[in-house]
Amino acid sequence: MFKGSLVALVTPFNNGQVDYKKIKELVEFHIESGTDGIVPCGTTGESATLSFEEHERVVSEVVNCVSGRIPVIAGAGSNNTLEAIHLTKHAKKAGADGALVITPYYNKPTPEGLYRHYKAIAEAVDIPVVIYNVPSRTGISILPETVARLAEMKNIVAIKDATGNIDQATKIMQLCDITVLSGEDSLILPLMSVGGKGVISVTANIVPTDTAALVRYCLEGNFTRALEYHYKLFPLCKGMFIETNPIPVKTAMKILGRLNGEMRLPLCEITKENEEKLKCVLKEYGLMA
Repeated sequence: MFKGSLVALVTPFNNGQVDYKKIKELVEFHIESGTDGIVPCGTTGESATLSFEEHERVVSEVVNCVSGRIPVIAGAGSNNTLEAIHLTKHAKKAGADGALVITPYYNKPTPEGLYRHYKAIAEAVDIPVVIYNVPSRTGISILPETVARLAEMKNIVAIKDATGNIDQATKIMQLCDITVLSGEDSLILPLMSVGGKGVISVTANIVPTDTAALVRYCLEGNFTRALEYHYKLFPLCKGMFIETNPIPVKTAMKILGRLNGEMRLPLCEITKENEEKLKCVLKEYGLMA
C-alpha cells in the first residue's frame, strides 16, 4: 500500500513553540521535490517532546496542507497501548492515510505482548498500520515470526525496519506479504534489492529529489542507476547520524538556510567538531560552497 520515498519530517520550532507556518513550507517543498509521502511526528519529528495537543495539531496541519496529493502516515506510537490507540484514532479522524506505530520502549514486552499491543490497535482503529521496529532506541526488536502473525490482520500493512539487519528484513519477506520499508537511509538499496518497497527517510529532509530517484530506480529494477545514487547519497546518509537523530539533520537544514535548527531538550546543539564534519559532507555533496 505504501511505497517510495517517504520523508520522516522534522518538527520545526520557534522560541520553544511548534512553527506551524514552517511545517506548511516544508510540506510544499517535499511535494514539489517528488517525495512520495510525509511521515510527521516520528522519531525525526521529536514526537517524544510533543504534547498530545501539539502532536495532534501537527498531524492535522500536515494532512490539511497535503490535501490528498501524497500519502500521510502519522506517527502514533507509545509504550502505553491505550495512548497509542488514542493517537491512532486521532490520525484516522484527521484524515491520515496510515499510522506509524513504534514498538513499545522501556517496558520491554515479550513477543506475545508485542503481538497483543499491535492487535489491540489494529482492532480499535480501522486505519492502515505501519509497524516501526527500531531496537537501537526501544531496547527490543520485534521478531519476523511476530510480524508474520500480525500481517494476517487486514490493516497491518507494512513495517519500517530500522534494525540495520538485511537478514531480518529478508526473513520477514519470506514469511509474509507485508510491505517492508527501510528505516536506515544507507541501506535503501540493499533492502530494496531483496524486496523492500521504499524508505521512511531522514536524509530526504535534505535531498528529497535524489532520495526519491534512488528509490524509484530500485522499484523499476534499474539497479545500475540505483547504485550510482546509493554511492552518491551514502556519505550524506551517514552524516545524518553522526549524532543522535534529528540533531544532524536539523543542523544541516540550518546550515543550508532552510530551518533555524531549534530542538527541544533533552536534545541540544551538535558539537563543534561534528558540525565541521557535517559541513564537509554537505560541501562534498555540492550543497554548499
